[in-house]
Amino acid sequence: MQRSFLPFAELAHQPALVVDSLYPNLPTFSHWRGAPTPEAVRDDTSGGCVLRALTRTPELLRLPYVTANHFDIDGFVGVWSLLHPEAALAAQDRLLDMARIGDFRELNLDRPAARAALPLVCWINERETALFYPPFAAGGREAVASVPKFTFFNEAFEEVLRQPEMFRDHWGPEHDTVLQDAALVRQHADAIVRYPELGLVVLRLPRPVHYYALFGVTEGFDMVLAQYPDQRYELEYKYTTWIDLASRPTLPRLHLQPLVERLNALERGPLPWHAEPITDTGPILRLDARSLPKPQRYGHPTERPIHTSSIPPHELEQQVVAYFREYYAGVQARWRWTWHEIRTLNQQIFGKKADRGALPKA
Repeated sequence: MQRSFLPFAELAHQPALVVDSLYPNLPTFSHWRGAPTPEAVRDDTSGGCVLRALTRTPELLRLPYVTANHFDIDGFVGVWSLLHPEAALAAQDRLLDMARIGDFRELNLDRPAARAALPLVCWINERETALFYPPFAAGGREAVASVPKFTFFNEAFEEVLRQPEMFRDHWGPEHDTVLQDAALVRQHADAIVRYPELGLVVLRLPRPVHYYALFGVTEGFDMVLAQYPDQRYELEYKYTTWIDLASRPTLPRLHLQPLVERLNALERGPLPWHAEPITDTGPILRLDARSLPKPQRYGHPTERPIHTSSIPPHELEQQVVAYFREYYAGVQARWRWTWHEIRTLNQQIFGKKADRGALPKA
């Protein structure tokens, strides 16, 4: 079947296959919490759900239109695959790694498909920023503002997929930075500490690095504590705990404000600790007077200031580990946490201090 892209705003008038989004009563291929994705095609990424559907449940793909309410690499992989099913299945290993790198920032350089996917991801990153606007910079207009992005990439991507070397001028600079940073992380592998029972990885690095290098060694884990010289730190919940992973169970996110209060009681520097609500796609606990704008938080650690704390590295790590050990005690990792369950658990643990921010919008 020949399909076309439909702007998300037109769904009220024309039904379509919905990718990496939610919309009532339409075929949906999304890893978002609560998405009515068919069980037979569930995958860690929305792009992966689509690629499974192309072979496992083609009967669910009979509508002639496909849509998504935002542009990102994972959603684009799903949309493009529905528009070009034969080419997508021929390149599905690279596309699956594209979706994973784009959404989870997990670059596994031991996989040939991931190495081949990296130039494609970097090409999208460069073209998106150069020709349009960076991720999360459209504010509440994303569903409309992203349409020109989809129009461009839906048409241009196949040639890049076939002949990536022809486009090295676009993807080469970021690609080379990622490989250099990944090599730096590997050089400091002995300084990586993992706490499997908490889903936490602690990395001690000589400088901030690109996310694909930082999170590339955290596959299977959901929190990252990065420690840099001059007692600079960031603790982040990965996007893997915002969506429904299909490959493994996860622990629910815990409210970070009580940890912020503990650190502020120890901090002797001029800045306070701060963290976003756990409903943010990637909340970061960091030293700052205020929350960074979403585009800056989504940007790489190399692109934002990371301030010096008075707390020594070992003590900070102890505080973080003790906090999660205390409050994860008795909580079992499992699949398919709902936002209501996560909110209820946090209220049971923390009472009135629990995060009462709005749930993610469907």
